[in-house]
Amino acid sequence: MNSYLNKSRPLVYCPGCTHEKVTTGLDKAMASLNLLPDKTVIVTDIGCSGLFDTFFNVHALHGIHGRALTYASGLKLADPELTVIVTMGDGGLGIGGAHVLASCRKNLDLTLIVLNNFNFGMTGGQYSATTPTDAIVGSDFLNNAEIPIDICAIAQSAGATYIDKCSGLDADLPKKIASAIQHKGFSIIETLGMCTGRYTKKNQLTPKGLDQMVADLPERTGIIKENQRPEYGDRYRALAKEKHTFPQAVTIEKKVTLNAYQRQEVVILGSAGMRIVTAGDIVCYAGLCAGMNVSMKNDYNITVLRGQSVSEILISPEKINYTGIQSPSVVLALSDEGVMRRKKIFADLKPDTFVLKEKSVTIPETRAHVLEIDFKDLKIKKQDWALASLGVMAKKEKAINMDMLHLALKSRFNEKLFGLAMETIEKCF
Repeated sequence: MNSYLNKSRPLVYCPGCTHEKVTTGLDKAMASLNLLPDKTVIVTDIGCSGLFDTFFNVHALHGIHGRALTYASGLKLADPELTVIVTMGDGGLGIGGAHVLASCRKNLDLTLIVLNNFNFGMTGGQYSATTPTDAIVGSDFLNNAEIPIDICAIAQSAGATYIDKCSGLDADLPKKIASAIQHKGFSIIETLGMCTGRYTKKNQLTPKGLDQMVADLPERTGIIKENQRPEYGDRYRALAKEKHTFPQAVTIEKKVTLNAYQRQEVVILGSAGMRIVTAGDIVCYAGLCAGMNVSMKNDYNITVLRGQSVSEILISPEKINYTGIQSPSVVLALSDEGVMRRKKIFADLKPDTFVLKEKSVTIPETRAHVLEIDFKDLKIKKQDWALASLGVMAKKEKAINMDMLHLALKSRFNEKLFGLAMETIEKCF
């Protein structure tokens, strides 16, 4: 094709805007490579650079600010045969900087064109991540307190395998873009340009000034030898092909039949290290063994070895549309930290709610039936209190029964751990 430009959507940049030169330069680069339109995608960001997707007769995806590379990565991984070109302004570069770094690290076969005109031109000329410290912009003095980034230097340190920086008015721009597209791996080309609608009204910037900016920075053109490595998509697929074993989904068969079973809500209140989440898993397995629908929510600190640990489990013969606990039928109060985390539930417990409380734990006043057990006196270790409580629940047929518990333990543990679990449970009887 001689041109990929969409004749029904003429370029609409401000007079003198360098973006127009980059648009026509990209068109010439694509034509020189004779790219297939149905195998080419332009992914754009927000801002004036985000207009690119409307100007070309190829596939297009218009993203949100700073996120264009994430969509482009998905497209390339889904269809490795695509040529994926991303356009992003210096505004999107700053907002989506983490995605740029991730793309450099991955080395997925994408081409990123950064159209750097030193300001947020679309929204009023505010400063961006590349605005010179001494520039006059629409955000007053804020850029005076910062230094601009050199995205090519950052990209090189982050692992990009192809880097280029040039003026958007460079006569060789089509060749430079074509070379970046042809590179097998992540390529980034930063074009320096003039925003005549905003930036150059208050800052003296000329084509020669752009050339001088490029000349004043360390030369970074073409392949970065020290970063060369396999393209991410190829490497990913090769590694995936080598993998022959994958985790098998756990299948729980219905082996227990329950008559007139009503929805049960179980709350386990404990602390870190008490294996509360494991106990919640076991209750869920027990429900599944009886053909019930189950759900579980856990509450614990990000510092997983300290603080409360709470599990909320629903067991229901009907589908569970909302996983919140509304009327607990069983509460296991195994630590003060867990109780304090859910202390409000005790005032509304019904008289037929079964509450199992460890002797050392203090609970608020409640109308529920409370059974107190001294696990310490039974020589049961603290980390086994939740498991032992499940045995008491099952023995009293609260939410689960012993058949369900046995099947759950066998599904969850190997023979050795099953035996140890049963020894713990039997201490309660």
